[in-house]
Amino acid sequence: MTAALWRRALAELVGTGALVAVVVGSGIQATELSRDIGVQLLANALATVFGLGVLIALLGPVSGAHFNPVVSLAAWWTGRRDAEGLTLREVAAYLPAQIIGAIGGAVLADAMFARPLVRWSTHDRFAGHLWLAEVVATAGLVALIFGLARTGRAHQSPVVVASYIGAAYWFTSSTSFASPAVTIGRAFTDTFAGIAPASVLPFILAQLLGGALGLAAVTALFGRSSSSGTDAVIVPHDQRLTDPPAQPLLTEAP
Repeated sequence: MTAALWRRALAELVGTGALVAVVVGSGIQATELSRDIGVQLLANALATVFGLGVLIALLGPVSGAHFNPVVSLAAWWTGRRDAEGLTLREVAAYLPAQIIGAIGGAVLADAMFARPLVRWSTHDRFAGHLWLAEVVATAGLVALIFGLARTGRAHQSPVVVASYIGAAYWFTSSTSFASPAVTIGRAFTDTFAGIAPASVLPFILAQLLGGALGLAAVTALFGRSSSSGTDAVIVPHDQRLTDPPAQPLLTEAP
């Protein structure tokens, strides 16, 4: 059973915001505690792995824990022929919630470290090898999420998805943004985790391409399925929340 749409959208807003706050905040903390770039990246990656795993475990039963427009669009695309699939109305609620949450998370992180609440990043990431890295990172993420759902192992996502993102921090040159919402949010902070506004659009286009390639990989590896997991790509349907039924005021004694 599925939670009300407003509750699911709120979960996506809170979850994406918290994720970006973890990414940006841990990046600020890392640069304040160490001058070593490798140590800074390690601290940032570890915090993101732990934070993402916790957020998926906590909010997955509410919204599916997408925290990513590419994942939401992929869920709609794979479930568009399924009566229980993610609808365009739900996508229209999820995507703005994710973007607003990501911006809010960046602002919150800056506030916690007494930084200017909004300052455009000056961290230029405009290069072809970085775009390729985003294609690879996003394709791998989408293939992983939908591959787990297709094989009935979505319950493993808090650990497996977080572990993948931690690995992608290190094996991709872009440090694996892999989400348009996160990319937009990180443009609002001129800190270790930021991205210059001029670099945002190419990253997003690369992520969308990666999402399409990830879905193609799932189809090639696992075949087509009439049941895609839809918006519950992280948590199976039978673990989803719904408003509890009203309880009687009085009950008979046993």
